[in-house]
Amino acid sequence: MSAPDVQAPVPLRDASTVVLVRDSAEGIEVFLQRRVQQMAFAGGMTVFPGGGVDPRDREAQIAWTGPDVEYWAEQFSTDEASARALVCAAVRETFEECGVLLAGTADDMHPDPSSLFGARARLVAKELSFAQFLNDEGLTLRADLLTPLAHWITPKNESRRYDTRFFLAAMPDGQEADGETSEAAETRWQTAADALAGWDGGDHFLLPPTWTQLRHIAEYSTVADLQAAPRAITPIEPSISSSGLAGLTFADSSEYFTALGDGRMERLKNTNA
Repeated sequence: MSAPDVQAPVPLRDASTVVLVRDSAEGIEVFLQRRVQQMAFAGGMTVFPGGGVDPRDREAQIAWTGPDVEYWAEQFSTDEASARALVCAAVRETFEECGVLLAGTADDMHPDPSSLFGARARLVAKELSFAQFLNDEGLTLRADLLTPLAHWITPKNESRRYDTRFFLAAMPDGQEADGETSEAAETRWQTAADALAGWDGGDHFLLPPTWTQLRHIAEYSTVADLQAAPRAITPIEPSISSSGLAGLTFADSSEYFTALGDGRMERLKNTNA
């Protein structure tokens, strides 16, 4: 009797996610987006800004301030070309999705990113490469404003798989994060503690990587303390015991799944049907 066919996992795609944070009287606030239901990946979920690496990010010849690509390659367990692409994607996606620009001069920020709305639209449409955008505007990528945070790999049973590096960034003074993206139905600033309480109460849906980062952030009282905290970045790929989200196992997964007994999984399936 022949063995059953085992479908090979979908190839991984490099991606970058940026956790924008700011201080408030109630604790550290995080910028969150609720993705539109029609999105092929994580539709209806509450997430941080981010997305896949553009192949052109790998070859970007740009002005760069901050830790070099060797540092990022070491932090995220990858080669230098991929590290460059991941950092470029982090800055590009943050600008595309919420208008926050982590670029300027070597020692200052762009005074008014909103004035670059036309270029932002061309980046989203992939009519303009990130390197060309920076070079045309005379901008320097500010890698010194990013902090490595985490590394998650989509489980092998998913039809879309990402090798995602998470970056932490303090919200630049004088800039505003907006919701001017077709990918988000809603955007908001919320403390990590409140976002977690909303998850527990069924107000929104968090995927395991988002939930885990919010729990980490909630342990700190200021952005400075959060940025300065030592952390070892090790890849996390949930193990699979059965199909679907409920079949995943990762650190503290039992606590994550405690909130799912309220029927929200079925509601999400019905909404996306």
